[in-house]
Amino acid sequence: MPSPPPAWVQALKPAGPHGSELLAKERAQSNVAVTELAELLHTKETLDRQKDLVAVLQSEKVFDKSQSQSLGRVERIQRALAKGKRLQQLSVERKWTLEEYHAAANLIGEPTPYALHASMFLVTLREQSNPEQRKLFLERAEKYEIIGCYAQTELGHGSNVRGLETTATWNPEDKTFTLHSPTLTASKWWIGSLGRTANHAVVMAQLFIGGKNYGPHPFVVQIRDLQTHLPLENVYVGDIGPKFGYNTMDNGFLLFNKLKIPHISMLARFSRVDPDTNKYVRPALPTLVYGTMTWVRSNIVLDAGSVLARGVTIATRYCAVRRQFQDRDADRNAGETQVLNYKMVQVRLLPLLASMYALHFTGRGMMKLYQESQTRMKGATQSGQDTRSPGPEELRAGADLLADLHATSCGLKALASTTAGEGLEICRRACGGHGYSSYSGIGPWYSDYLPTLTWEGDNYMLTQQVARYLLKAARAVLAGKGTGNDTSQILQSYLARKDKGASFDILEVDSEIVAAFAWRTAHLTFEALKHRDVEKRSWNSLLVDFWRLSTSHSQYLVVKNFYDSVSSRELTSSVDAATAEVLRKLFRLYALHTLEREAADFYSSGAVTVRQITLTRTKAVLSLLDDIRPHAVRLVDAWQIPDWVLDSSLGRSDGAVYEDLFRRASQENPVNDLIFDPYPWNEAVLKKPLSKL
Repeated sequence: MPSPPPAWVQALKPAGPHGSELLAKERAQSNVAVTELAELLHTKETLDRQKDLVAVLQSEKVFDKSQSQSLGRVERIQRALAKGKRLQQLSVERKWTLEEYHAAANLIGEPTPYALHASMFLVTLREQSNPEQRKLFLERAEKYEIIGCYAQTELGHGSNVRGLETTATWNPEDKTFTLHSPTLTASKWWIGSLGRTANHAVVMAQLFIGGKNYGPHPFVVQIRDLQTHLPLENVYVGDIGPKFGYNTMDNGFLLFNKLKIPHISMLARFSRVDPDTNKYVRPALPTLVYGTMTWVRSNIVLDAGSVLARGVTIATRYCAVRRQFQDRDADRNAGETQVLNYKMVQVRLLPLLASMYALHFTGRGMMKLYQESQTRMKGATQSGQDTRSPGPEELRAGADLLADLHATSCGLKALASTTAGEGLEICRRACGGHGYSSYSGIGPWYSDYLPTLTWEGDNYMLTQQVARYLLKAARAVLAGKGTGNDTSQILQSYLARKDKGASFDILEVDSEIVAAFAWRTAHLTFEALKHRDVEKRSWNSLLVDFWRLSTSHSQYLVVKNFYDSVSSRELTSSVDAATAEVLRKLFRLYALHTLEREAADFYSSGAVTVRQITLTRTKAVLSLLDDIRPHAVRLVDAWQIPDWVLDSSLGRSDGAVYEDLFRRASQENPVNDLIFDPYPWNEAVLKKPLSKL
């Protein structure tokens, strides 16, 4: 490590006012009840658990973050595996629950090579194994005796699971399957934990029986020797190389050359091959097969608010500390202006502050819906009431909670992850030049989060699932077969009121804002239905319309969930009236700022007038920015993200921005331990390291 700076450098202080003074002033001007709001968002139990886990992790040398941004990928991925191992050891030593383990993993701030084993591999085994397979695979995996991953995506196919090229052919003569990669593009690709860590994989492959393709099915496959950790014969596996981010994860490739696996390898809770008759046995309840992916998407929605909150916390605190230029209309002796006071900064950051709250409340609603659907479907399994064919697109539109949940999870995954991903970049740019430093804490977090916008379904592709669902729901409503779910209700309300018009009072009545978003969704749904069913336009020609429709529906769901949350008895009983009023203003800012950006759709649908849109832009949104600005720092404080977790010079809760940024650059930067040989005629790149002089 570099030598500490000389005493005269250490004695220097930032020009005043100091960051700590500015943040103290920010907090003093707001009456938001931070503790109560934090407990409303996360619960006291969760916050206490976080405090305890952070204390444990900070005490362990292996989780030190000081060199994280200075190391190359080879060193980082080895350190990440060491972190993953120690995390599992701690889990056993301290008897952590599964929830505590995942919470601790999230606090580390970067994925470890165990991440896919601890999530998709174990979840899939729990959800899709029969009792015999649970004993053979799941019990060993939970003890980390076998390490696994989830191998679905291929070099040639990602979102299109039905197009996967890997095959699993049933061999009736010896009751085995033959796994094969017939083409280069059949190579499994992007598979987390596969590159160097996993010795088993859940492999999604096309099941062939007697020459007939029964579609993709999951198989548990050993790929490496449990002692030497070398690939098995007829298995070719490795790491896919450096990426834009996520470089502590060993994403891998995998090819098979006619590898034989036993009958027990096909996960058989929902479907199986009968070894006696060689027949395919269909699942008792096909819709349960889609539970794992819906669970993953529901969690992405829930996490999006927290992901965005990290960036907004850093940018808000830093923009409160950072002072640049002077307001042209201010007193010349007032000094430089806090960056957060500039309207162009507020209009970029404060709607994102509102968005992180909106996404959090929406994610909680999504998880409740998921849990309800699982309960109902398991009830249907036990009663034998479900006789439908598999595939969410084949469900009766509007008549089943899973259909609604599938469409909701697809649309909200796309909207939430896009909002979080793009929002992090806005936060980085709001921090000016220092936002480009890895020490800001935003760039590394942004690059690690970006894959979420394309995995578990590319965000643009997923919107087709939403549009398909809404079109079927609209057809059902027109045929008089609508149900009582929310989607049918907004479509029915639109038809009943269409001839009279909308005339929603979005500027004064909060519930009318929600109604305007619902109206816009219904209008775009029936417009798309007209293009498809009456005008007979091709599916491909309508994809842009479907993307707009899905975005509209998802924005409506976020607005509705946010409104329901700020109007709920839970909120009014958890925080004081002043804090509740600030949250209501956050709802209005999120909704009206979104409405302003989507003004064309709202106007063309008749939900609002041109005058309302103008007043939204020129008065309502700007007024809300003024109202929320004094509370900005306390509103990010309420997320209770520890400084150790943020790992950011700019977002420190004590405001010591410049001191920490200089300390990291001068004392934690290993480049400063090198002495370059700068002359072109000398072949040597370096003289001796500073530590050896």
